[in-house]
Amino acid sequence: MATSTILLIAAIVGTIAWAVFFGGKLPVPFGARSCQGRNWRRSFPNASKDEIRQFLSTFTDSFAFQDREKLKLNPNDQLLDIYRALYPHRWQADALEFETLSEDLQSKYGVNFNSAWREGLTLGQLFEHVQQARK
Repeated sequence: MATSTILLIAAIVGTIAWAVFFGGKLPVPFGARSCQGRNWRRSFPNASKDEIRQFLSTFTDSFAFQDREKLKLNPNDQLLDIYRALYPHRWQADALEFETLSEDLQSKYGVNFNSAWREGLTLGQLFEHVQQARK
């Protein structure tokens, strides 16, 4: 085998290993938190635990975070803060997380993400928008 082929294979294996080991985790400081379920229940006492968890799963799926990390997110977390923690450099290409979130919200809840979007939008505000659309 040629040296370039070996290097290419090593790069592919290294990338896959890196993604398996480090991928899917919430960025700092979000991933270092304990469970935020109590804050969600306080903020949305009329919502069931299942509704909150399904919404958070939709969000974590859209951003390719591990589902077990979902309850580390707080209702006051701004979507752009999470995005910027994931992509701290402007030159970094993203994985179309907001576009995926928009499609997922439309298909699961019938919610138009663009109508809810604004600078400073929090997860709690988006959840509230989803809850209102379901009524």
